Amino acid sequence: MTAQQSPVDGDAPDSGEQRTMNYGKENVAVYRTYATPLEDVRTIPESSFDGRDNVLFGLDVRVQVEGEEFLPSFSEGDNTKVVATDSMKNFILHHAGEYDGATLEGFLEFVGLAFLDTYSQMSAVEVSADEIRFDELPVPEDDGDGYEASDLVFRVSDNESGYGSISLTRDDGTAVITDQTSGVTGLELVKVKGSSFTGYVQDEYTTLPEREDRTLYISLDIFWSYDDPEDALGEDPEQYVPSEQVRDIAHVVFDEVDSNSIQDLIYQIGLRVLERYPQLASVRFEANNRTWLSVRDDLDGDASVLREPPAPTGFQQFSMDRGDLDEQ
Repeated sequence: MTAQQSPVDGDAPDSGEQRTMNYGKENVAVYRTYATPLEDVRTIPESSFDGRDNVLFGLDVRVQVEGEEFLPSFSEGDNTKVVATDSMKNFILHHAGEYDGATLEGFLEFVGLAFLDTYSQMSAVEVSADEIRFDELPVPEDDGDGYEASDLVFRVSDNESGYGSISLTRDDGTAVITDQTSGVTGLELVKVKGSSFTGYVQDEYTTLPEREDRTLYISLDIFWSYDDPEDALGEDPEQYVPSEQVRDIAHVVFDEVDSNSIQDLIYQIGLRVLERYPQLASVRFEANNRTWLSVRDDLDGDASVLREPPAPTGFQQFSMDRGDLDEQ
């Protein structure tokens, strides 16, 4: 269920369906310097990532709140219970200074709990965010013998970013996590050879030629959920799945596998993710095919000239759980 479709308790008038009623604030950009470092994460063979300094901790946050007490604001123009979305923005910014954890998901739960603790008219809250990443920049070492990463100057990254979403609701007066998603989005990967696309339906509508070996360019979003949502918070770093490691798994599998389709490729990535992280319940993908088209393939060796594909482009969506891994 998307954020825009989340229902509140209670039926809509003259309808058997639950009413959709929520509001909130999005695109709240928040930056924290010298947040708690993420340390002691479990390493995997596909990745060198073992933690992050969090000298710059940046998030683009969205918060959505629900509650039956907000109905008069819709039906009667009565704002008595309404928390202004500008106040929500300020609330998020303030609590970025109070958070002493090290992960995106941990902050989302922290601020979500704070909303429910502060405003009794809120019965449920969903907080999500895209990570705003920064790249380390090399500077000369003090002795002039080589380079090291600057701990003061960073570059805003144009690459993939982490994602997280935490939904909380009141249960007998206690806030509990009802839904959790983590992810890495905006991966753009190109494999110059070692991918094919053959054996698909050939009929009167088919104009695409089969390709035994092609340059494959995809964009990819990967999302995952834990068996125990508490593991997403990073309080036990050994159980936390860093988005950087999942990104690296995608790179490695793309390099290793001679796939016959994007569907085949993402399935193999999913198997590897589930194999590496037994604490995960499921993984899902949203992929887009941006494969370049050949202009010249008459050059020496494997050289070719390619161009951007025209619109429209194909996409793939797929989800997997531990049952897929058990079948292997």
